[in-house]
Amino acid sequence: MSPAAVLGPALLGLGSGLALIVAIGAQNAFVLRQGLRRQFVGTVVALCAVSDLILIAASVAGTSLLEQVAPWLMSALRWAGAVFLLGYGLLAARRALRPAGGLVAAGAAPPGRGRVALTALALTWLNPHVYVDTVLVMGSLANAQGEQLRWWFAAGAMTASVLWFGGLGWGATRLQRFFASPVSWRVLDGSLAVLMLVLGLELALGA
Repeated sequence: MSPAAVLGPALLGLGSGLALIVAIGAQNAFVLRQGLRRQFVGTVVALCAVSDLILIAASVAGTSLLEQVAPWLMSALRWAGAVFLLGYGLLAARRALRPAGGLVAAGAAPPGRGRVALTALALTWLNPHVYVDTVLVMGSLANAQGEQLRWWFAAGAMTASVLWFGGLGWGATRLQRFFASPVSWRVLDGSLAVLMLVLGLELALGA
């Protein structure tokens, strides 16, 4: 398979992964706070990134199995994913039009490495949105690329997770001004809205 053939799915996976992961949430806020305080950053980044890699791999493999066993269920999941993406895009558009403010990295960090690790794991695995975003949406988008290209999509999404958590944790000091600016988040949310709406329409048309 030529490099040009796999580049498209890989870049789509990278963009989709970043679009789903960069929204302001408890997990990102926690990683950012730890980065700003320079406390156990490696532990937090590793746990969040590895968890994401496991979820992405499981979603691609799982939805592929469902495609063979119950194709009607896969069609239903694709429609559910499309609805979610379109709704997500509309919410991002609303945030862009009516920004609520920047992300503030406030609050005390857990004192020990163990508590920090448990907090990072809880914010990842006990968050219901992660199963919708990663398992449902990413799995559906990956398998829409076809049997031969779905893992290239997954590789792009995995790269997005590693880049995002690494950049957020270790680059927190330099990113502090960006995350504190409502204008920056307005631009980011506007870009996310366009991407999510396009992905939602693509998934709906292919369902």
